[in-house]
Amino acid sequence: MSAWLKDETTQQAGAAPHLGVDIFALLRDQSGSQAAQVTAAGAAWLAGAAPYPRSTLAHWEERPKAPGVLPCGSAFDVVNVPALFGRRMLEQLWAEGPGSGPVATHRGRMLLFAAPGTAQRLPSLLAWEEWGSSGSGGSGEQRGTVPPLLCHGTGDAVTVPPLTCTSSDGGPRWVVAPDTRNPWLPGPDVLLWACVRVSRSASSRGSAHSIFPRADQGANVYDVTRRR
Repeated sequence: MSAWLKDETTQQAGAAPHLGVDIFALLRDQSGSQAAQVTAAGAAWLAGAAPYPRSTLAHWEERPKAPGVLPCGSAFDVVNVPALFGRRMLEQLWAEGPGSGPVATHRGRMLLFAAPGTAQRLPSLLAWEEWGSSGSGGSGEQRGTVPPLLCHGTGDAVTVPPLTCTSSDGGPRWVVAPDTRNPWLPGPDVLLWACVRVSRSASSRGSAHSIFPRADQGANVYDVTRRR
């Protein structure tokens, strides 16, 4: 998987996603002083996931600084990952891959908006690739681990950040805000590629930074604590 894989289920309705967004500046900002802003077209897209889009838009117009709750499975799925792992996934997606769809942070987690169906397929792909919990594959290849992913699809709902965020807000915020009525959304194959790349890079960093030589797997080991 040396290059990102185009997934046939990935939505391609939009043009190049989020032109002009300095995603790396947003990822470097650990204090939360920066937050992407939702455009009117992006708000319309988000509201389209709700059962009553007009009522949702009217509520947001009255309370633009209040977070919302939207169902998954129709307009989008959401892949919910630990913040550090999610930031590294975004770095891979933007530096070497096709970019990302909308992305938010909430309660120490990162929410990656994905194409509908991703929540069902991504865990299966990870299990099939044996990246879910094992540190090494059957081929003996050194592997990292992928932390447990929370995949929200049909029947689930997620908290979305407010349309406008201030630097003092401690709640959910947008890292990559929706800005069109048809944002590009990555599919399960693209997110699988990002997970694998992050895991491999973490594994290589861990072995490269070790100051101890690798143990001889065939050496005899003695319990010296029992000696007198």
